[in-house]
Amino acid sequence: MTLIAETAELEALCGRLADADFITVDTEFLRDSTYWPKLCLLQVAGPQDVAAIDTLAPNLDLSPLLALFDDPRLMKVLHSARQDMEIFFHLNGRLPAPVFDTQVAAMVCGFGESVGYDTLVRKMTGAHVDKSSRFTDWSRRPLAERQLTYALADVTHLRKIYEKLERRLAKSGRAAWLEEEMAILTSPETYRLEPELAWRRLKTRSNDRRYLAVLRALATWREHEAQQRNVPRGRVLRDEQLFDIAAHRPATEEELARSRGLNKDMARGRLGKAILEAVGQGLALPDKDLPRPPAKQSAPNGAGPLMDLLKVLLKLRCDEHDVAQKLIASSSDLEQIAADDEADVLALKGWRYDLFGRDALALKRGSVALSAAGNKVRIVSVKEPQEAD
Repeated sequence: MTLIAETAELEALCGRLADADFITVDTEFLRDSTYWPKLCLLQVAGPQDVAAIDTLAPNLDLSPLLALFDDPRLMKVLHSARQDMEIFFHLNGRLPAPVFDTQVAAMVCGFGESVGYDTLVRKMTGAHVDKSSRFTDWSRRPLAERQLTYALADVTHLRKIYEKLERRLAKSGRAAWLEEEMAILTSPETYRLEPELAWRRLKTRSNDRRYLAVLRALATWREHEAQQRNVPRGRVLRDEQLFDIAAHRPATEEELARSRGLNKDMARGRLGKAILEAVGQGLALPDKDLPRPPAKQSAPNGAGPLMDLLKVLLKLRCDEHDVAQKLIASSSDLEQIAADDEADVLALKGWRYDLFGRDALALKRGSVALSAAGNKVRIVSVKEPQEAD
């Protein structure tokens, strides 16, 4: 097993991988005590080479590998790549491309919803992946042999899986389906964390616009603070503390000290001052600039049976085409379709529209129906009634 901790060794590896058609990539990282993921190990494999790269090694320069990630001729293959791509974006300011996510490709090819790596290995290669080291502390050194064995298995089996999935996609003509998903995965907008938008992730039921203004100011401040200190948001303030402060809008240190989970020392310190400033910003915002509650598209009254029909239609079409339902539409998407024929959901665009969206709108309009015969459900056309002479 190869563990690379020197730049010269990494340069030699990347030199050998540069002529390959593809490489497989995986990472091991920690995030429980930091805002940004802490990259601890990076595994990469080509047709012949396989290595684990010690990203914590003090004398290691990752530039040769990052240059490889930038090569537009070289396919980078990952499984469930979202978190790995986020790490690369914040590490390098750019994203590897082109990219092939085997989890998404597996959903396109009918392997079910968000299939796990070990399941995919077993189904496609017959091998067994030992996951006993899954929750290990990857920041500790030295790494044990069992840890390296586990880590390298995440890229060695991936080679065969990629080749098989690529052939399936080519045979089924679904390569373009995957390309749409990879365009989202390789877009920098997917990974930009704008503090000013952090409030939109908070699950609050209040529609009071002044409350939302204070909550937005608090959430923006907390996001900046967490990023600068590189700690999880909850280490600064928990969500329920933000809600409490936004609701009571303290104006003094004494009032702030009565907020949930705060004490007099915190209220009088640097954080307390910053919190009160954020509350003041939200209160001072002109009425015309107050944030509006996020739009909630809900199905019209009595649309429950329509939702049930759309769910049946979705399952029917996905079973027919052997593709995961999750890849086509979520329950929220179906609710939006039930409410609006022009809903801004992926299910009404591109290949998803051809597979499901067109029939979903036709079902709403009554031009098609679902019919059952025995244990089979099918889509049937509904003729318009003839007008009387």
